[in-house]
Amino acid sequence: MAIVAVYDACVLYPAPLRDFLLRLARQGTVQPRWSDDILDEVFRNILKNRPDLSAEALANTRDLMNKAFPAARIEGYDALIPGLDLPDADDRHVLAAALHAGAPSS
Repeated sequence: MAIVAVYDACVLYPAPLRDFLLRLARQGTVQPRWSDDILDEVFRNILKNRPDLSAEALANTRDLMNKAFPAARIEGYDALIPGLDLPDADDRHVLAAALHAGAPSS
């Protein structure tokens, strides 16, 4: 059985790494998970740092990811966020999503 892996923005931002991780998922090595918050962060930063890429092209990439892996979207984790304490409070949504998705901790 493939391990559940939450792909955070830092691994989805670089296109070569994103492609590699999605290929691993396609092969059944991992069950990818991400949230809309994570994808918002990824594509907002790509758009900011890559003016040569259009918002439409990035939206298409996002749509293709969600269509290729419909079970990847994590929803319903917001209630967990206030109870989490991390050095970077902005990362609490990632931990909450991982906990909600049943991702292993090690």
